[in-house]
Amino acid sequence: MKRHLITQSIALIVLLLLGLPLSSTAERLKDITSIQGATPLQLTGYGIVVGLAGTGDKKGADFTQDSLANMMTRMGVKVDKGSLKLSNAAAVIVTASLPPFARKGARLDITISSIGNAKSLAGGTLLLTPLRSIDGEPRALAQGALAIGGAGDAKAKKNHLLVGRIANGANVERELNTGFSHKHRMILNLNNPDFTTSSRIALKINDTFGKKTARTLDSGAVQLSMPAYMQGRVTEFIAKIENLTVTPDTPARIVVNEKTGTVIIGENVRIGTVAVAHGNLTLTVTETKNVSQPNALAPGQTVVTKEKSTDLTEEEAKVMLMPQGTTIQELVNALNAIGVSPRDMISIFQSIKAAGALQAELVVI
Repeated sequence: MKRHLITQSIALIVLLLLGLPLSSTAERLKDITSIQGATPLQLTGYGIVVGLAGTGDKKGADFTQDSLANMMTRMGVKVDKGSLKLSNAAAVIVTASLPPFARKGARLDITISSIGNAKSLAGGTLLLTPLRSIDGEPRALAQGALAIGGAGDAKAKKNHLLVGRIANGANVERELNTGFSHKHRMILNLNNPDFTTSSRIALKINDTFGKKTARTLDSGAVQLSMPAYMQGRVTEFIAKIENLTVTPDTPARIVVNEKTGTVIIGENVRIGTVAVAHGNLTLTVTETKNVSQPNALAPGQTVVTKEKSTDLTEEEAKVMLMPQGTTIQELVNALNAIGVSPRDMISIFQSIKAAGALQAELVVI
């Protein structure tokens, strides 16, 4: 009974997620595409976290000691690096994401990760660290007190103590020049490349702004050419483009996760004529302990004996015929009728695919 309820719940979830036809759902272009060149720039920097309570880098992390000594020298303080207490500092890598249109003075969230042998970064402060892009150019400066999100002593730990964050911990010093204000052509990249979807996008844009405004390059890109009456109004043009709605097309696909027993069935999945039989063989071994005790005044000892009983049961296999062109709702109803569990669905779909009756891509993750 419990198993049948679980199967019904899974079927209900699948129907709620996928039961409505996708053809009636239109999505905004800003949700299914991105403008080429208007993507975040990843920044990285090497820094030092100080103020740790003896949980910093230990012996063996010589680069941390050298970094501290070099920093003190630049500040005009001559020190013997051997005299520095290394356990109060840690070498870290600082990462951030620079938005495409972030202006000078904008603040960025940063992530700090230990690269030495420190035990914890809790309570530490990041010293001034330049953040550079892949071309080596410094784009931002980072500094501040770390927030770990959990702390603990040597015996009890909460969360991961070697990675921290600083909200608004970096200041943008050099803007990313995208040149958008002077562009007359741009490219829309589809988040999920599909020839049908890209064709629909181009058709929708041309219907709105006029012919030759958009043309498909391939399944993942649509090229835009600003019409004459929109010249010099790039921001307005993009705003109108990203709010257009298009119905994306999706391939017939079933995704299964054998580790968790999760099954996701796409709306366009179809199955050819096939008969499915499902049954389980269950072997139960029960061990019972009994106490054997001799009569009063009789020789002998009290002992514990074990008795084993074996029970073999097999569920009655049910055969379900699914005709050609079976829809997602009919498929779920059929699998629910023969009482399959999510993990059983995985084996059934693999078998139907092997039989050549599953008209969909089967993805196992």
